[in-house]
Amino acid sequence: MDNLGVCLLIQLFLVFGVAGLLWPDKFIPLFDVLLFPWAASYRAIRANSIAAIAGSVLLFVKLFNH
Repeated sequence: MDNLGVCLLIQLFLVFGVAGLLWPDKFIPLFDVLLFPWAASYRAIRANSIAAIAGSVLLFVKLFNH
């Protein structure tokens, strides 16, 4: 049951990472709110999407090395 939370977190990171890479236009309003003093750009969305995918990979490796 403890691994269920980690698996859901991995899926959440992966979904938002891939969605940010495929449809960055949909994430611009969200990033305008999150990055308030700065303007949201495609570069920032791409960087955060790649970081989310990397986070999901790291959690996946942690899950199987545990």
